[in-house]
Amino acid sequence: MISERKDEGLKALGTKTEYRQDYSPEMLEAFSNRHPETDTWVRFNCPEFTSLCPITGQPDFAEIRICYIPDKKMVESKSLKLYLFSFRSHGAFHEDCVNVIMQDLIKLMDPRYIEVCGFFTPRGGISIHPYVNYGRPGTKYAEMAEKRLLMRE
Repeated sequence: MISERKDEGLKALGTKTEYRQDYSPEMLEAFSNRHPETDTWVRFNCPEFTSLCPITGQPDFAEIRICYIPDKKMVESKSLKLYLFSFRSHGAFHEDCVNVIMQDLIKLMDPRYIEVCGFFTPRGGISIHPYVNYGRPGTKYAEMAEKRLLMRE
């Protein structure tokens, strides 16, 4: 299986893990979706996401949830893990984090649909749960994105 994935140009899978200390979207890797004819719901949970407050430099902790319906490409999970870890020393507001993650994944995969939600732990007595989504324009996925956004609490 690993040799099949290497044929797709994946570098992170099956190699020694090197953690970057800076925001690194170039770490993201994609592979071909073997079932592009079906709508497959893919969900990733990253319960140990950290970033830095761009003002105070204090760490922010969150669970990041990424859900998407792929088209021709899918994100490779180890590269996604390393990419998310690259935010640890990156200064960004909570809302910026989820938007940047979504935009980087759209650029990588061009999914039919994607949503990213951050469940940030409280700081100063307030927790923030930013949500962002995207559906391919002119398709049922754009309508889905609008409905899901309006259904958020």
